Amino acid sequence: MDRGLLEERIAELGPWHYRIEFDDGVSTPTPKPSVLNRHEQRGRYFFDALLRVTGGSLEGRRVLDLGCNAGYWAYLAMEAGADFLLGVDARERQLDQARLVFEAKGVDPARYRFEEANVFEHDFSERFDVVLCLGLMYHVSKPMDLFEVMAGVGAEIIVIDTIISPSQESLFKVRREPVDRWLNAADMETVLIPSRQAVIDLAAQFGFNTVPLALNMTDLTGLGEYREGRRLAFICSKSLPLDGLDSAPMRVPRPLHDRARRWLRWQLRARARKRKRAG
Repeated sequence: MDRGLLEERIAELGPWHYRIEFDDGVSTPTPKPSVLNRHEQRGRYFFDALLRVTGGSLEGRRVLDLGCNAGYWAYLAMEAGADFLLGVDARERQLDQARLVFEAKGVDPARYRFEEANVFEHDFSERFDVVLCLGLMYHVSKPMDLFEVMAGVGAEIIVIDTIISPSQESLFKVRREPVDRWLNAADMETVLIPSRQAVIDLAAQFGFNTVPLALNMTDLTGLGEYREGRRLAFICSKSLPLDGLDSAPMRVPRPLHDRARRWLRWQLRARARKRKRAG
């Protein structure tokens, strides 16, 4: 694709959540410089773990990417040798971005397809070996139904990356988020944030063994939610061994009274500074 045309189409389809680089120094614009490091580190964290389980490639496997956004992870799956990829997203602009990325990268159109759909209403009539559920689970109101969709396509492996509740119990935290924001939920405003154990229990319900991945990032710039234990990735497998993956240690949340005391101390210091400035 001509450089000028590519730059024009990139500009038309903004804003972009992922920095994607093309030939001749062309890349998608992102709001923060740390975005490049963020997604490189996330790839090191869970995509490399996926390839360790599959023997170093996705050759011979069909991949379903739910909430595919601009196709960043979908393209990594293609680079890893996936036979075919279906990307599904609820927002057409993100799919247009993904189509542009694959076209500009020269991926054979027979090896992929992108479809606009609500994952709970789409008719998944095809079979897939690997499902990517990256940054989606904490934006949905029906996590059990989501697992039913993923298991229903015949997945052998599911990769999940999600914000989690800090509880050690198996539960979901209720949160509301506006659906008119392009990175938020597209189905219902009320969403359910799973705890670590809830993800493991949901996967087990559908016959998957699960490893919550130990953090292996080398630069945590722009990755505060991972560093603080508020976000975690999981590899779920029906039969492939997960012995080679390091499991993340369980984090013990601070008691509520400890957090309340820290909040009170912060309030008192803020008021003292305010009085000092006023005096």
